[in-house]
Order: sequence, then C-alpha cells, then structure tokens
Amino acid sequence: MSSRAWKLVAASAVSLLLISNSYVVAQSEPKTVQPVTTVGVQATSSQPEATPSKTDQALLAQQQSIQPQDILIGAGDLLEIRVFGVDDLTENVRVSSRGDISVPLIGTVHVADLSQEQAQDFLAIKFREGGFLNDPHVSVFTKEYATQGVSVLGEVNKPGVYPLLGARRLFDVISMASGLTDKAGKLVSISHHDDPNQTVNVQLSNDPMKANDSNLPISPGDTVVVSKAGIVYVVGDVNRPAGFIMDNNGQLTVLQAVALAGGTSATASLDNSKIIRKTASGIQEIPMPLKKILSAKADDVPLQADDVLFIPHSATKGAARRGAEAILQVTTGLAIYRR
Repeated sequence: MSSRAWKLVAASAVSLLLISNSYVVAQSEPKTVQPVTTVGVQATSSQPEATPSKTDQALLAQQQSIQPQDILIGAGDLLEIRVFGVDDLTENVRVSSRGDISVPLIGTVHVADLSQEQAQDFLAIKFREGGFLNDPHVSVFTKEYATQGVSVLGEVNKPGVYPLLGARRLFDVISMASGLTDKAGKLVSISHHDDPNQTVNVQLSNDPMKANDSNLPISPGDTVVVSKAGIVYVVGDVNRPAGFIMDNNGQLTVLQAVALAGGTSATASLDNSKIIRKTASGIQEIPMPLKKILSAKADDVPLQADDVLFIPHSATKGAARRGAEAILQVTTGLAIYRR
C-alpha cells in the first residue's frame, strides 16, 4: 500500500474518533429544562386552581364599584329587561329569593345586590361571552321594588314602610311619615339592613347649626324608630296640674316643671313637696325643699322621665285664706247694707 493510501486511512480514523467523542460528550451533558408557563393556572402542591372566568371577574368588579347611594336589586323585585334591536329578548322577570333571574339564551343570572346599571353591563357580558350577540345594548328597569322600603316607626304621625328611591337622609324619611308627633323625643334609633344587630342612636337638636350632624344617610331596608319623649307630672296645689313633655333636650328641672304648671297656689305647702320616682327597687319618695329652691337658697333639681312632683295643700294656709275671704265678704256685705 502506498504512502498516500496510508495517509487517507489515518485521516479517516481520526475523523471517526472525533465524531464518536463528540456524541459521547453530548449524551453525558445534562439537559436544561425550560419552565412551562401556563396562563391562568397557579402551580401548587395539590390540584391547580382555575382562575375565575371573565364573567366572574366582571361580577366582582361590578360589586366593588357599588356606591352607597345606589338603589340595589333585591329578591322579589320585578325587572324589565330589554335588548336593543332584539324584541324577542324583551320580558319582565321577577328576582327569586336567591337573587337570580332567568334570561333567554344565557339562563340563570345572579343580579341581587347590583344596581340597574351594573346588571345591564353584566348581562351584556354574558350575551357576548355566549356568542349570542356581538355588541348587545341591554337595559334593565325596576318596575316594582320589593326590598327598597324604609320602615319609619315610633312617634311619627304616619308610621309605616315607605319606598326609598335615590339617596335619602334621616330628615327625608321623617318627612315621608308626616313629621314628628307632639310626644316625640330627641332620640332616634337607626338599624341598618346589612347589620341589624348594630343600632345607631341619633340625638336630634333644636340648634340649626347642629341639626346637620344628625341628618345621617338612610339606606334601603333600614328601620328608623323615633323615641317617645319623657313626661314629668306636676300634681297637687298648682294652678295647672298636668303632665309635661321633656322636650328640652330630654331635661326638665323642678323650677321649669312648676313654671309649666302655672306656678303654685297661695295655699301650697312648699316645704312638704316631694318627688315620687319609680326605681328598680320600688317607689321612692324624695323630699324637695321647694320654698328654698323658689327663693334661690337651694340648687334646682333635675327631674327624670315619669317623675311625679307633688306639692301638697297646706291646711293652715287654707283656713287662713278662707277666714280672709269670709271677712272680705262680711265687709262687702256691710258696705252694701249701709248703702
């Protein structure tokens, strides 16, 4: 074999050796695994959790955008649904006790606690996602409200349940009930429909500057109760015995009660006056130095609701008064007789 042939054989052997080494190195090197990214799926140790659908995401966004003054759809409401250009989809539906309605093509839809505008947008998304309409224009109108009333009870002229449309405040709903009665107190209790166990107490004020602070917003389903004012009774030897309403911010003193009763008579036994008060342990009699209070020698005493201020009659003063009246009558008679 010639030298040229030997050179060709040697070159071929070297080439085969290099190719074999390259293959072995490639097989021995570890492979780099690229991470697989799955849209909408989060890797966990257990089963992967699916992301909410577009419809669920839209519903969540709608609920988060609800404003306190919005009128919300509730169970029992009657809705009129219209789709522009599609008369067959126009119908009246009643919201079920679960807050659902049945709509042609898209089936059952939960609309409770959504406003009319939010329900319109949500139904439009359902029509688009189902492939029924490309660009639907949906309108939702509430024909009958079953859950949007506010209950106004207590010392109002016309207690009852009144429809609450739009944003309203405490003074608005009191006006719906024809205002307060003569026996109405200053305390108003408000129970919200979403938290009935939590009651908000509002103190009404005669001061116009402070009245706005008590004019709180009222939501559909709330209950407003106007309390009855406390009454103090003044009996005995006074000019006008009666019961008097504690309308002065719920406060009334002994002097104020006597003044409302027209003052004491000339035969009243001021030193024997007393307050009769009902307590948890029974009837309590509190001596009252009315003579000193009237002469500003003792502090005025505040009264409580249902207190009875008793001012007795003085037998001595009564006898003396009757004697003076008899003397006057005799003197007058004598004068007439002389003429």
